[in-house]
Amino acid sequence: MEETKCEHDFVEQAAEMSHSFVADDDDEEEEVEPKLKYERLSNDITLILKKDAASCIAVHPKFMCLGTNWGALHLLDHLGHSSQQQEFPTHGMAIKMVDIDSGGDYIGSCSDDGKVMVSGLYSTENCHTLMLDRPVKAIALDPLYYKSGSGRRFVTGDDRLILHEKVFLSRLKSTTLFEGEGLITNIKWKSRFLAWASTTGVRVFDMSIRRVISVVKKDISPGINADNYRCILYWKDDLTLVVAWADDVKVCVIRRRPDADAERLNLPSYYVEIVSMFNIDSFVAGAGWLGNHLALLVVPKDEELSGKGQRPQMKLIEPHQESYNEISADVLSIRGFQEYACNEYHLECLAEEGQFFIVSPKDVVLAKPRNPDDHVQWLMEHQKYEEALEAVTGPQARELKCYSALQVGRTYLDFLLSNGEFQTAAKLCVKILGKEKNLWEEEVFKFARLHQLRAVTPYLPRGECRLDPHIYEMVLFEFLKTDSGGFLRLVREWSPTLYNIAAVMNAVLEHILRHDPDDSTLLEALAILYSHEKKYDRALAMYLKLQHADVFRLIAQHQLFPTVHDKILALMELDANQACALFLEHSEHIPPDLVVSRLQTKTPLLFKYLDALYMKEPKEGSRKFHGLLVTLYAEYAQEKLLSFLRSSDYYPIQDALDICQQRGYIPEMIFLLARMGNTRDALRLIMNQLKDINQAIEFCKTYDDPELWEQLIGYSLAKPEFVNVLLRNIGTHVDPRLLIQRIEYGVEVPGLRDSLVKILHDYNLQISLQEESQKILVSDCFSLHERLVRIHQRGMAIRDDQICGACHQKVIVSDTRKPTAGMVVFFCRHAFHTDCLNTVDTCPICYAMKLKPNAGIPEKLRKP
Repeated sequence: MEETKCEHDFVEQAAEMSHSFVADDDDEEEEVEPKLKYERLSNDITLILKKDAASCIAVHPKFMCLGTNWGALHLLDHLGHSSQQQEFPTHGMAIKMVDIDSGGDYIGSCSDDGKVMVSGLYSTENCHTLMLDRPVKAIALDPLYYKSGSGRRFVTGDDRLILHEKVFLSRLKSTTLFEGEGLITNIKWKSRFLAWASTTGVRVFDMSIRRVISVVKKDISPGINADNYRCILYWKDDLTLVVAWADDVKVCVIRRRPDADAERLNLPSYYVEIVSMFNIDSFVAGAGWLGNHLALLVVPKDEELSGKGQRPQMKLIEPHQESYNEISADVLSIRGFQEYACNEYHLECLAEEGQFFIVSPKDVVLAKPRNPDDHVQWLMEHQKYEEALEAVTGPQARELKCYSALQVGRTYLDFLLSNGEFQTAAKLCVKILGKEKNLWEEEVFKFARLHQLRAVTPYLPRGECRLDPHIYEMVLFEFLKTDSGGFLRLVREWSPTLYNIAAVMNAVLEHILRHDPDDSTLLEALAILYSHEKKYDRALAMYLKLQHADVFRLIAQHQLFPTVHDKILALMELDANQACALFLEHSEHIPPDLVVSRLQTKTPLLFKYLDALYMKEPKEGSRKFHGLLVTLYAEYAQEKLLSFLRSSDYYPIQDALDICQQRGYIPEMIFLLARMGNTRDALRLIMNQLKDINQAIEFCKTYDDPELWEQLIGYSLAKPEFVNVLLRNIGTHVDPRLLIQRIEYGVEVPGLRDSLVKILHDYNLQISLQEESQKILVSDCFSLHERLVRIHQRGMAIRDDQICGACHQKVIVSDTRKPTAGMVVFFCRHAFHTDCLNTVDTCPICYAMKLKPNAGIPEKLRKP
């Protein structure tokens, strides 16, 4: 019963393992996930420790070997099953140390009875049993002991370090390597280097040259009796050694000394450098390595600095040169820890597999790194579901064996629902449930039982994955009862294929009749449902009743143009802009004549339609209505009337003039009079009504009629201020003397002198421009003449094959027997023999072409 209770206590605390804690400023503790997980080994090892007690352990990737207080050796697998196929000789006293060669073929053991044994697992050859006359505290096999030719070496330690090796005739030769520094308590052999601990410290020995290369001293805190604590040695690799003694920890690295220095100073080729050294607040019972972290089995110090009775801990630390960072510290629940001191604990490490075997007299615990499943389990146990979900969907998800994204996600969803976080849960459904129809339906019913369907509604699948129509109807009914606006939004957004339209429509009608027949929101939803049912006439009537702009979308989407012929006025009154756009875009179905006839009684709406029609089709589509548009523009938009009159040719001018005269629109009257050719009356309106001399001048410039200028001068003489403006602007159109001569003597004209000066200045400027232009013209004439002369003076090339334009023989005679005739070449490049020409003044070919094309020109020279 007691052991069963202890087992329960360990399992319970292994889940907790007194994980590391980080305290904040308020002394509140936040639990940190441990780096290792722990498992108490049972099976055959439980039976062994019931009768005996463990005193030491050695592990190999294939198995482990446990030494006991009664001197027995037990071969076990890593789960505690006995794999021993043969009986090993026993020691008479507790086994102090066990070692295994790297091949896993031989086991060495020693005890205080002086017996040293090397036992083979597969062969009795090279097995040894030595009986020494003194207690032997340590043994180490050559890592290559299993290989032939290795010398089958092993070392033992008591008050001397002795090397035992196989020599000629298979005799075992013993050689003392070191003595004189007290009892040797620990030996570790790695590759060519051997490390052992004696009373004074740790020595590192090079087995290749059989020479000590360095001594590592112990630096234990004051007040601690070093004799009560054994030295811990652990080789991380062939060149890295961890030395821990009581509370002192050192990390040593073996480095190679330059060959020149080694020869000059007669020093070994290798030396030891301490790269990290520090004291911790506990006593070290074992050491190992996990990744980049140093693993230590420790026992906390008590007030008496003995550590006895304290619960052991497994620590992972990050060593620095003179300090360390503690990564985690797990408090272990070991059977009978109250009775044990530090030296009664042992730690062995399988670095390749990241496993640590923690041994006490009555317990063996396996510690190993937590795998991704352990990480997810810890997160879920501590309700860190969001982190757990990231873990099962991240890069390490492939390594998971016990947890899936769906499993963790659904647990997270249940947690959120139980805590009232409905919005978060609903949003998470998309990520967790994906396109799984059955899973979605299960979760939706959970929301329904909690009356939280509205929370999950935005995330319901509506694409490739579709739920049972009943689900969507259930959601719609929920909104219908509690949120009519939300119901309308869903009817707009959701495809009608998701649910039974008739069932939803009946529910809406029943709700409207029972609660509020004038509920515009639900009536609009009903109109949408009617359109889904293709009852477009009812939908159209409902929209018009509600005065809702969606009626235009409905008409355009479903091509309901014949239906709206008698609803044109109603649509215009609802939204004139959208109605005009609809009528104009579909004018083939809703002709302008029909629209105009329906809007005759509503001239403001008629104006908006015809104005929009004119802007879209200024000529073809709206020309028949331009006469009506004049009246409408004059009534509703005078600012557009003048531009319309200027751009259109399809309205009766006299009627337009009458309309403008009735309303006194002077600018429009001026334009129309001028367009009718009555420029005199137009000019008179400008002068008498507008009194704008500048506009009058521009008007006269536009038509450039001497009679208009004469009329303008006549109007201006009565107003001296106009005379000055005329003098400044008519110089290029009318002789200023006509105006000046008609100014009566004695009339005072403001600014007359400046105007006259400007006229004279402009005249001088014109004369100057003419003179300069004349100079440029003469210069250009001379330049072109000289160029022509130079061209005529150029030489002309005569080709060998060029023929006479008259006799059609070659101009250049190559036969020396024939007399050489002269030749004449004209600037037109026609060449002739001198004898073939009647005159040398004119090229006969060019002269004939001037008289008559192709006349007198040889057939081959004529132009086509």
